[in-house]
Amino acid sequence: MKFFRSRASRTKPSPVFRLAELYHAGQYAEAEKEGRALIRSPLSERELVVAWTVVAISVGAQGRHTEAVSAYEEALAVSHDFYGAEHWQTLKLRSDRAQQLAAGGRHAECEAECEAVVRAVAGAADEDKRLVAVAATNGLVYALNKRGQHVKAEALARDALATPGETHRGHVTLRLGLARSLNGQARHEEALAEAERADEVRRALPEAHRRPEAGAVHVMAATALLELGRLTEARTRADAGRTACLASFGPDHHRTVEARELVARIDAA
Repeated sequence: MKFFRSRASRTKPSPVFRLAELYHAGQYAEAEKEGRALIRSPLSERELVVAWTVVAISVGAQGRHTEAVSAYEEALAVSHDFYGAEHWQTLKLRSDRAQQLAAGGRHAECEAECEAVVRAVAGAADEDKRLVAVAATNGLVYALNKRGQHVKAEALARDALATPGETHRGHVTLRLGLARSLNGQARHEEALAEAERADEVRRALPEAHRRPEAGAVHVMAATALLELGRLTEARTRADAGRTACLASFGPDHHRTVEARELVARIDAA
């Protein structure tokens, strides 16, 4: 995240910089523990936003999605006071909170909040708000798919992917959302092709952005392969997805759970 990187440029790094390092190293429990301790110490409002944000994303990465929503609300309260309601940082926190709602099964709430964030950044020229728009659109596509609105999700994902701009991690998740919508419409060959395109984009990203999406790519591909009757290939990809999710997230994270359930479905087929 941008404000994590800004800490590195200081002669004397802020105490929250270590939290970011722990998170990016996948040490989520340690990042959460140290973040909660740091929150109780004297911090500037800017540092407090970062500390609460690291706690929130670390809790979410461990799969405790309901608790993550609460932590995001703490981060949002401080960000709203310090940056203001329309700042990209506050809007990004709203988008991230919404996606934790979806991970906890609260899809309608996620849909409504992501729609509100997309409206708030519509027409923005600066890069930060454009990235927020992509993140919120991803959340909206996911929520629509989970609610069975696959045609609407497909149209939204295709429209977002058609927007010119630099390729980044958000384009991977948009393509995965598109693949999910195609699987939901029983267009499994197309879904498999989109999952493979998502993997091509993912492999071109820096390592820090490449690793977390590996599991989701395998799961979307495995889902399509299962429905196409290619069970051996589906089992291989699903197992790879489960392994990749466990390497990036906790065992209770919604992506890990989805991968584990898919392996069970294939084994029962």
